[in-house]
Amino acid sequence: MESSEETAVSTGRSGTRMGPAELVQAAAMARRFYLEGKSKIQIAEEFGVSRFKVARVLETALERDLVRIEIRVPAELDAERSDALRARYGLRHAVVVESPADAEADTPDPENLGEVAADLLGELVTEGDVLGLAWGRSTIHMAAALHRLPPCTVVQLTGVYDAGTAERGSVEAVRRAAAVSGGEAHPIYAPMLLPDTATADALRGQTGIARAFEYFDKVTVAAVSIGSWEAGISTVYDMLTEQERAHYASLGAAAEMSAHLFDAEGRRIGRDLGERCITVEADRLRRIPEVVAIAGGRRKAPAIGAVLRSGLVTSLVTDTAAADHLLLETGPGPRPALDRADPDGP
Repeated sequence: MESSEETAVSTGRSGTRMGPAELVQAAAMARRFYLEGKSKIQIAEEFGVSRFKVARVLETALERDLVRIEIRVPAELDAERSDALRARYGLRHAVVVESPADAEADTPDPENLGEVAADLLGELVTEGDVLGLAWGRSTIHMAAALHRLPPCTVVQLTGVYDAGTAERGSVEAVRRAAAVSGGEAHPIYAPMLLPDTATADALRGQTGIARAFEYFDKVTVAAVSIGSWEAGISTVYDMLTEQERAHYASLGAAAEMSAHLFDAEGRRIGRDLGERCITVEADRLRRIPEVVAIAGGRRKAPAIGAVLRSGLVTSLVTDTAAADHLLLETGPGPRPALDRADPDGP
């Protein structure tokens, strides 16, 4: 994915008339500097002038519109919203993708988010990294779109939504990423949510699952999904009973990420639920250097905002529908995500 492209274009217009010799020289110097990548010192030596003269000519060429510099990004990326979102939430990276024109207003996680997230991982992951993937539709789409990754180890960070569909979900996503990178894969063949803490503890002790857990402290880059607390938009919500959903809603549940629940201010709630889940602990997530959340759609926007306030993520891939809501949120600005501050802490 190309992040930007700079071009210099000579034009015939000028705010103040320049003589033909000045025009020709300025155009030649601009071509050397902007298009051929030569330094001002090299240009000065070629034309027999000082580098200060070259600097003045290049500055004049810009002022008089002899040279026009354009910054372009691919049409599907919104650079202005991306930068505004990064600044507002103190993120390391924020990439905003144009919402599909034919998408419903409340459609969560357009599939093109996964494609862009795959390209972003290609930039962020370096050789020898440990990449962690949490369960989620957006991370599964991302893994399917991966075409390049440096050699790295890939580990699953959560159990699966449905053990019967593991081969088509997060397990396959881990295998796909490992195949692209040529590294080791450490999947987790276990449900995300168990009926009680004792069962969850027993599964965590099983050899394959325990081996995956041993890698959690070694993860350097992680990709996670975000769900809002409603049917069809949160995997955990869909797995719980009506009574359990009502209980966590009464605690203020607004968002879910990797089986961790958050209220609107990003504070963790319902910690007892995590004890029944096969998932990376929140404290371990907070220690991972780069955690990329992938989520979009106007319907998910409040949940995305809640997770950004949690201090657990460093970067975000989202769409214009969610970004517009996040940028218009009122009240005091959120603490910078890169502080990794726990809202429950002092």
